[in-house]
Amino acid sequence: MSWGVVEINCKRVIVALDYASEKEGWHIVERLDPARCRLKIGKELFTHTGPKFVCRVIDAGFDVFFDLKYHDIPNTVAGACSAAADLGCWMVNIHASGGRAMMEAAVERLAHHRARPLLTAVTVLTSMGETAIAEVGYVGDTHDLVLKLAALSHECGMDGVVCSAHEVKAIKELCGKDFLAVVPGLRPDNTRTDDQHRIATPSAAVEAGADFLVIGRPITRNADPAAAIEAIYCELSDSL
Repeated sequence: MSWGVVEINCKRVIVALDYASEKEGWHIVERLDPARCRLKIGKELFTHTGPKFVCRVIDAGFDVFFDLKYHDIPNTVAGACSAAADLGCWMVNIHASGGRAMMEAAVERLAHHRARPLLTAVTVLTSMGETAIAEVGYVGDTHDLVLKLAALSHECGMDGVVCSAHEVKAIKELCGKDFLAVVPGLRPDNTRTDDQHRIATPSAAVEAGADFLVIGRPITRNADPAAAIEAIYCELSDSL
């Protein structure tokens, strides 16, 4: 099955459950519809709640994007990805900067799972601007670095990358339309940017070719999270 072309009315939105407790996270889960969105569980919530909460969310009917951004020696990352698959996660991510051996080890290990999760690689965090990237020793501009990491990820057999909306079009041209683009750092019009730098609106991301949209605070801080999701889908339909 190809995941590269996702219809507007599919579960394109992935809601980021960026919370510190199971109570807070579940309060949002109960107000969302698994037919209209998927959920992202990251480091903070997973560290507080562990695998049981992941299973609870999956049992409630939601696809889970397991956002732990693994980056370690190849065998350790491969084992961690396998453990995420055992939990029933829909998507797992690792850092492309971990290199070829690490990505290939993860791809090879997941190939043995009957229900294999999608495996995506983080290129450059959307919270990082040009200054931050230079400070950690990368040479060249952000765009070129993202494309280099995306190309390496594609060569290693990854299903796609996590990138900003600004790089999606070039990544699709380089790696093909079926190579997934998972885009965080999105803010609907007239919402706060918070700690994100390379941001865009959901409609701009989809117009560029994004397959999945990771959106947190504009949904989870809304008085009606489900209505916020529907407003995003309306924005996408109106723009496209």
